[in-house]
Amino acid sequence: MPGPLAGIKVFEVSQIVAGPFCGQNLADLGADVVKVEPPGGEGMRVMGAFMPGESKAYHSLNRGKRSLVMDLQRPEAQAAVQRMIAGFDVFLINSRSGVAERLHIDYETLRQRRPDLIYLENTGYGARGPSAQRSGSDIVAQAYSGLMAGDGKVDEFGAPKLITATAPGDYMAGLGAAMGICAALYHRARTGEGQYLASSLLQAALAMQGSGVGKLPVFDVLMLDPMMERVRAARARGASYAEQLDIKGDLFKLMGRAFALYYGGYNVKDGAIILGALTPANRDQMRRVLGVEDDPTRDPDFNALDPANEAVVERMFERIRATMLTKTMDEWVPLFDREGAPVSKVNLPEEMADDPQVQAMGYMLELDHPLTGPERMPGAVIEMSRTPTGTQSSSPVLGAHTDEVLREHGFIDAEIGALRAANAVA
Repeated sequence: MPGPLAGIKVFEVSQIVAGPFCGQNLADLGADVVKVEPPGGEGMRVMGAFMPGESKAYHSLNRGKRSLVMDLQRPEAQAAVQRMIAGFDVFLINSRSGVAERLHIDYETLRQRRPDLIYLENTGYGARGPSAQRSGSDIVAQAYSGLMAGDGKVDEFGAPKLITATAPGDYMAGLGAAMGICAALYHRARTGEGQYLASSLLQAALAMQGSGVGKLPVFDVLMLDPMMERVRAARARGASYAEQLDIKGDLFKLMGRAFALYYGGYNVKDGAIILGALTPANRDQMRRVLGVEDDPTRDPDFNALDPANEAVVERMFERIRATMLTKTMDEWVPLFDREGAPVSKVNLPEEMADDPQVQAMGYMLELDHPLTGPERMPGAVIEMSRTPTGTQSSSPVLGAHTDEVLREHGFIDAEIGALRAANAVA
């Protein structure tokens, strides 16, 4: 059966993570995604490349697409895009604000050729305001949005440490963009109207930090405002980034320390276990397993904000740490599972493709790349009962579909030859 977006054609001008992840999500839903790359390929092809033009990162973000190589700096390529766009439903660009206008592939230009076009532009900071023209990347969005400081980590020199396990701003922006495109396609189906959509790394990073970024005066005046006054005073006297984090962290350590007894990580005999209690019932389940039902923090009147209780909480941490070290991961997890308590061993990402639960759910796709052979990649982020999701094809070889896509949109061989002679396509 075809996917839910079968028949939708997407023209993707993007690289690195946010734009490609958006396009891949659309491909997973059945759209025909044509990825435009510059001569030589986009930057992700060479990040950790294991052979010329092919990297695991590129493969993981570009499943199910076709590759069209165009030099969009050249007027001939720009004219070709303007001619082709009438055959596409969606145009997706991931760049600094103003780049699309400079290349003559902006929304106002392209909608003259396709009035009901869905046009998505992802930028670093958005299209308006004092930072609109600034260059952005995920690490920059982490810093600007507060996400990095919210994570509260520093390196051995006390300098800011980025969130490295993934690129949260990029992936959130890409997923949000795909959601917006689907909503715009639904709106167009009902009204016939196309529209311009905007997403940014900054917007995505803010969305992940609702309680930290949001303002709630009745709470802030008691808790956050005094803390921020101390931070600003520390900055004024030249305090280091690490010192400022300590000031910020004092309040939240105090507020969340008792909660973290059963919502955090512990070392065990052969690795680590994460406890994920979110309710009083979960915490009681864990106390029974750990044999700490006499925990004083269990008392409804226990005040975690009282500095006098800090030592009480620390003694409980020491007790639980010592208990956790008496068993292995595989010994602890069944004990918590029998109580219904949410826990997990801490796995390495490299183990997950062969994980029994991942395999049982079919979360990995079995693909075959024309250059590199068999591979398994994480599949679609959503499963649907009536329409399949996920792709059957791997990431494209650079430029493999250039002639094919151009012919589909009315270019004859002589015109393709002329574009190639002008170095507009490759």
